[in-house]
Amino acid sequence: MLLELSGVSKRFGAIVAADGVNLSVADGEALGIIGANGAGKSSLFNLVTGVLKPDAGRIVLAGRDITRDPARERCRAGIGRSFQIPRPFESLTVFENLLVARQFGVADAGGDSTEACAAVLERTGLLGKANVVAGRLTLLDRKRLELARALATSPKILLLDEIAGGLTEAECAALVGLIKSLNAEGITIVWIEHIVHALLSVVGRLLVLEFGKKIAEGEPRAVMADPAVRRSYLGIDEAAA
Repeated sequence: MLLELSGVSKRFGAIVAADGVNLSVADGEALGIIGANGAGKSSLFNLVTGVLKPDAGRIVLAGRDITRDPARERCRAGIGRSFQIPRPFESLTVFENLLVARQFGVADAGGDSTEACAAVLERTGLLGKANVVAGRLTLLDRKRLELARALATSPKILLLDEIAGGLTEAECAALVGLIKSLNAEGITIVWIEHIVHALLSVVGRLLVLEFGKKIAEGEPRAVMADPAVRRSYLGIDEAAA
């Protein structure tokens, strides 16, 4: 397994962000995560990337225990992540944003950083805007830049947090195509998303969280048909009906 979480828990007073979460993600897999607002999805990403430290449990990447490693070391070990709300370095150009990500996110980045960043910009449709100041970008291009910065760190596993939010159908379709191609090239994907049709067109397994606890996991369409999931995520109580 590329990523393994064993009994990972995190509380903020009475609020449970993660409740003994057990999760394994295989190398090359595409996993989707859904849940209502406040279910603990982004907190789970924060625990994996080192933004938060767990109160209990272990996090292992490629056989190495990273539970207490700082975020920078986890990035250099191969964890890339996009954030739900893009926050680029607004005074820097698009290219400079990638260069910062690569220089600080890749161990021994070396002299190929310029070429590597240019390749990522071309892949994400941003090459023509390489010299545009990031603060002037549209929402779509900010989301592309968020993905590009994560890719600039040469990740083994890519954590995507609602990256399709706010996009048109055509923009979403283009994003889905890019994510599929990244996964086909061997990058493991874990994707949190509320746009379910986009998610289901990519992932081979779906996990559902409720109040920090895993309530369902498995083949995506079977999971979406689970009464507990329909009640928790869709608000459909079939028993009451």
